[in-house]
Amino acid sequence: MIVGIDLGTTNSVGAYMDHEGPKLIPNVLGEYLTPSVVGVDRDGNVLVGKAAKEYQVLEPERCVSLFKRFMGLDRKLEVGGKFFSPEQLSSLVLKSIKQDAEVFLKTSVNEAVVTVPAYFNDNQRKATIAAGQIAGLDVKRILNEPTAAALAYGVHCGREDRTLIILDLGGGTFDVSIVEVFDGAIEVKASSGECFLGGEDFTAAMAAFLLKRKGGVLEQTELKNPRMVSRLIQQCEIAKRRLAREDLASIRIPDESGEFPEDSEVFEMTIAQFNEVTRHILERAEMPIRRALGDANLARDRIDQVLLVGGATRMRCFVDYVQHKFQKTPKSQLNPDEVVAIGAAVQAGLFANDAIVEDLVVTDVSPFTLGIAVSKTIGDEILPDYYLPMINRNTTIPVSRTNRVVTISPNQPKIEINVYQGEGRMVKDNLKIGSFEATGIPPGPSGQAIDVRFTYDLNGVLEVEVTIVKTARKISHVITQHAKSLTPADIRLAIQQMQALKHHPRDEAINQTILRRAERVYKELSPQQRNQLGDMIEGFEGAMQSQDKQAITEVRQLLEEILNRIEGGEDESSGSYLPW
Repeated sequence: MIVGIDLGTTNSVGAYMDHEGPKLIPNVLGEYLTPSVVGVDRDGNVLVGKAAKEYQVLEPERCVSLFKRFMGLDRKLEVGGKFFSPEQLSSLVLKSIKQDAEVFLKTSVNEAVVTVPAYFNDNQRKATIAAGQIAGLDVKRILNEPTAAALAYGVHCGREDRTLIILDLGGGTFDVSIVEVFDGAIEVKASSGECFLGGEDFTAAMAAFLLKRKGGVLEQTELKNPRMVSRLIQQCEIAKRRLAREDLASIRIPDESGEFPEDSEVFEMTIAQFNEVTRHILERAEMPIRRALGDANLARDRIDQVLLVGGATRMRCFVDYVQHKFQKTPKSQLNPDEVVAIGAAVQAGLFANDAIVEDLVVTDVSPFTLGIAVSKTIGDEILPDYYLPMINRNTTIPVSRTNRVVTISPNQPKIEINVYQGEGRMVKDNLKIGSFEATGIPPGPSGQAIDVRFTYDLNGVLEVEVTIVKTARKISHVITQHAKSLTPADIRLAIQQMQALKHHPRDEAINQTILRRAERVYKELSPQQRNQLGDMIEGFEGAMQSQDKQAITEVRQLLEEILNRIEGGEDESSGSYLPW
């Protein structure tokens, strides 16, 4: 039996397909939502789900949540004196849902489709597969959460032709997908997202505001008085949910020991205060939306319908924000907490060749750019470690792309192919996902042609084929999401790469500043919009290497003008940069 599982940051949900369509799987409590929380009580017993969530309020140091945010990282989390990896913690949640499914369905469950945020990288996807394997599940497909939502709506809400934008704001992540529905097909045009933006951040902002009134800082107070912060977070979560329906919510403030004495302070938070306190969190949703629209080459008025997914989309500030940005009322015909699991069940039905979805066609996109490391000639020097994109992000998959590179040395006998994913212009800013050597290059001058072909399929399998043009010799290497996880050394390196960018210091601060700004803007642009800016950055680097101050100044000023135009939106009306 195969099931679909939404492995969420805050809550997880299981679902399955029967002859009537997708249905949710109740847990042992008869509820559909299983909190993604794990605890270890004082007797050493492991708690999972709602029991752990309740225990967390009183014994926060013996429980852990939000571990999904650490998937794919070489990190251990202490829970009640025991240490777990994020994969192990996630496996406990998956195993709980697996057991619930087996009891409810009265059969063994050994296969699953598991959803992840669209912006999860290769390490995070591998970690999710590993979590499934630890739980005793063969993960047949890692499915992007907004794609799952599109599947659910495609089955439940008709298949008339329309262009959708799906905004998935869950407890810990935010995903955006542009989807076209036509002739029974569901085609994902573009995806974007933010792995550290969700409803939990709005709750934390409320708690930080209340602590600041008393001269405290959330992170420091959590270290000194974890129980106080845990109780405050709980009260803020309750108030946040109430403010989704009402204009005023009372928040009880615990004392330093985490208790609520009879004379404990009660703060009355208005909806206006909530909106102001969380405004900086809400505004972070804009860039992923703009990036997805830019990659899909769509203006906002081309969107027929806005669909809301994820429990945090119930917040009025988010609904109002979306309505203002798109000038149309967003819809959530399906329960936003459950829709991703329903879509995962639909995908499971496709695997099982279920008759109810036999005429449904689904396409997805590559969430990240895939490419290789190359060297470039800048001035009189050959500089290594530039990134050559092979398959740009949001390319419909399956797909195959070929690029030609050349040798850089006479009589070069081999080349090393280093494969990366990410949006940075230099490979150090991206995630390395594989490496192999192509040997057998015949003796000759530099500049011998080598064809590199990337083929990427729906299962996340990337085949890299190298052809030595002169001899037609082919060397193939397969990189798969189902491969063994990266070594701890590789994961530590990946963590460093994904942290704040570090560049060699420049002689002048203004040059350093403009270069970092340019790299940031470069990552935010769609692949079609990068060429001009990439050329300008390389020109600026060449000017700096020449040490010609006048040339540096002239190129820097030109580069700054381009950046101002991009970020200022002067050309948005023509659609040449980031369309609204």
